[in-house]
Amino acid sequence: MMRMSDPSIQDSPSAPLNSGLASSLPPPAAATGGRSPRFTLFIVFLVVVIDLLGFGIVLPLLPIYGDLYVGHLIDSNSHWVGAIVGSLLAIFSLMQFIFAPIWGRVSDRVGRRPILLLGLAGSVIFYALFGFGSDLPAAEWAGLALTLLFIARAGAGVAGATIATAQAVIADCTPPERRKHGMALIGMAFGIGFTFGPLVAVASLRFFPLHKGVVGYFAAGLSLIALILGMVLLPETRRFSEAPPLTRKWFDWNAVRFALSNPAVGPVVWVFFLTTLGFTMFEVTLALLFKDAMKIGIEDNGYLFAYIGFVLALAQGVLYRRLAKRVSEPTFMAVGIVLMGLGMASLAGVSWAAIQPLEYRLEYRTLFTLLLVSLTVAVTGFALLTPSAQALVSRRSDPEKQGEILGVNQSASAMARIVGPLISLPLYFVNHLLPYLLGGVLMLLMLALIPRIRRGKDAFTPTAARME
Repeated sequence: MMRMSDPSIQDSPSAPLNSGLASSLPPPAAATGGRSPRFTLFIVFLVVVIDLLGFGIVLPLLPIYGDLYVGHLIDSNSHWVGAIVGSLLAIFSLMQFIFAPIWGRVSDRVGRRPILLLGLAGSVIFYALFGFGSDLPAAEWAGLALTLLFIARAGAGVAGATIATAQAVIADCTPPERRKHGMALIGMAFGIGFTFGPLVAVASLRFFPLHKGVVGYFAAGLSLIALILGMVLLPETRRFSEAPPLTRKWFDWNAVRFALSNPAVGPVVWVFFLTTLGFTMFEVTLALLFKDAMKIGIEDNGYLFAYIGFVLALAQGVLYRRLAKRVSEPTFMAVGIVLMGLGMASLAGVSWAAIQPLEYRLEYRTLFTLLLVSLTVAVTGFALLTPSAQALVSRRSDPEKQGEILGVNQSASAMARIVGPLISLPLYFVNHLLPYLLGGVLMLLMLALIPRIRRGKDAFTPTAARME
């Protein structure tokens, strides 16, 4: 039975944060530089979509590129191949882990707009570097190419860490009871980026088969478009009159301690971390699973990643937003955990079935259908869970520290994306089904945290959150 009385859906006198925030919200135009909040949300959505198109273009090809260049440097059968390719994926998230709370805190001090524009400018530079490195011939320049790919991914991680600042813009423009609707826009932007990004990658490789770098250059061009759009149309949403700027520190450990120890925020951050860890464990190995077990080429690989993005966009843009008025965030999170666990466990089953001897193996059409069903269930669960966690973290945080606390939450997600590839890729090279089996078990174990999240919904008070 879905709960109808959770304060995340309806304001109530027992939720002091909600009523306090709602009463302190300025008129819509005051929050968005004279533009309506809907217009501002649309511009942020558009900027994030275009930037994440670049991310979606590159992601499906990273394991393949890494495998190609690493194979020229060491024995392709070595377990070090998995570790190096995993590091290529993890370094992006390492930079996000470091810089997400920093950019969030700086945006609380100087405003959201300059940080978002700075991140887009960095994406232009480092995606272009990724394109240059991808064009180097593997036989002669494998070492240099791999080095440039590492530098490009690290720089793109620093630039992409501003996603928490985009979430802060959503928080600036939405009242508490509408926060989860706004956060779903970020997830929908991710989904659109993952839908069309891989399709652009496939088209680029089809028309320019000898120039893999065109993918990076195209991603850089998309980020440049987003940068220009942001410079022209994006207003400042930080309300300095309502919440004074923070002291001049790049990083404040008090924010991390608050986010992890507060009974209202801490369990949500832990669930967000563990969810992202489980999702990453299957996400970063999918391209290899498609290639090794399902014998799917690079082009069809791109189509499958586009399908994942389509499901994510549909689930968050349509399903989640339609149910948000009737379903509380903790309920969304519980359902999302169950779906992710079931989807990843079934992916383990598909992986096991695909490597059976030919006489015992299922028909390819049946295997492929099971693969699509497993992906749909897992991605739908992720789509229901992430905006709910982000909305709860935002609603239970001090208004003047939105960027910083959301940055800590995003940093936890980034840490999961660091650990995930380092665990899942070596496990994958031991046995294809291990990352999915472990991820499914990890998801289901998280259900134990849901009661704590429900109990902590009213634990936050602005006074208790004062960290300075």
